[in-house]
Amino acid sequence: MKPARRRFLRHLAGAVTLSALPRVARAQAYPARPVRIVVGFAPGGPNDIITRLIGQWLTERLGQAFIVDNRPGASGNIATEAVVKAPPDGHTLLTIPLSSAVNATLYEGRLSFNFLRDIAPIATVSRNIFVMEVHPSVPVRTGPELIAYAKANPDKLNMGSPGSGTGPHMASELFKMLTSITMVHVPYRGSGPMLADLLAGQVQFAFDGIASSIPHIKAGRLRALGVSPATRLEALPDIPTVSEFLPGYEAVGWTGLGAPRGTPAEIINKLNSEIGVALADQRFQSRLADLGNSTLALTPAAFGKLLAEETEKWGKVVRFAGLKPE
Repeated sequence: MKPARRRFLRHLAGAVTLSALPRVARAQAYPARPVRIVVGFAPGGPNDIITRLIGQWLTERLGQAFIVDNRPGASGNIATEAVVKAPPDGHTLLTIPLSSAVNATLYEGRLSFNFLRDIAPIATVSRNIFVMEVHPSVPVRTGPELIAYAKANPDKLNMGSPGSGTGPHMASELFKMLTSITMVHVPYRGSGPMLADLLAGQVQFAFDGIASSIPHIKAGRLRALGVSPATRLEALPDIPTVSEFLPGYEAVGWTGLGAPRGTPAEIINKLNSEIGVALADQRFQSRLADLGNSTLALTPAAFGKLLAEETEKWGKVVRFAGLKPE
């Protein structure tokens, strides 16, 4: 080989090595400063609580603070827009709940972003369960009795939700769609205010996160009629699944994390790996179980597939019900 060619190949190899160094260094140095996790709902709700749990874990594991930034409004769209516009360097993340998949259809034509295109999925954290419940003043004790009562009294029941497009709202709308009943939707700005009015009887029906409702169900302040997944729950073993009296029904939420499009793959993979360690930890699992949820570990690609599938599923419900932002 001629000397000139050998020198050229050495320089080329050196250039390739050098070009790879910044990416490796970037992944090793991440995070270089505190990380902001933007949550589209008020403090105290299930997505906020789960975000704080995983944020605390990542803080302890990665040596920088993971700070929760609550930006409620528009079913999480305000938070999503803020993250879409943030630098794609891994220092601004987004909590992704079920409503993120719903909003693509619910707010169709009104958004400045395309969620599936503009947010890079990182990891799922939890699988979130809902319980269907009524105020004790409603004269029903089973799901079939509720369906019969609602059909005999159209729009007599007020149906509470933490906001349009949220997981509990969509669980309720799917129930209405499959039973052909009608109720008056009353959206709130979070689970806390909705639950307070349900306990007071201002609204009479709701799907709610299981953790916040279990104490009231056991105390008799609320009456549980069904749970939303396909199998019964250990926490409420005597409560049937909704699908036991309404075949084909299943509504399960989830909470995950995402980042702005263009965030380096090595950063996304690093976060996914650290979250995976959390989900395998028995103490972390127990803390999620205390909230009535279970861990859900997915790769970034699998999370992206779930988002696409859920966007299609709940888009059909939104269109069928003729839902509009409230």
